[in-house]
Amino acid sequence: MSVTVRVPPVFRTMTGGQSSVQVEGATVAEVLASLEASHPGFSAKLLDDSGALVRYVNVFVDDDDIRFMDGLGTPVPDGVTVSIMQAVAGGA
Repeated sequence: MSVTVRVPPVFRTMTGGQSSVQVEGATVAEVLASLEASHPGFSAKLLDDSGALVRYVNVFVDDDDIRFMDGLGTPVPDGVTVSIMQAVAGGA
């Protein structure tokens, strides 16, 4: 299943400056593994030592945050967009 992955500016050095790339995968975990295979370095930035998504990165399947779905096991239908976003924190 082919999906589009939107890449935030901070990670675009790993994609040769591309803001989106096409990869394969039926789940978020498979998409991230495919992303790592074609653009090495993503796993170190997105996953912790136990293989879980790091706290400061959010991943969306279309507009749905995977943290409120099945996490890395969230299904990724063919043709959807997976967006990787850095979490933003702040305060007054």
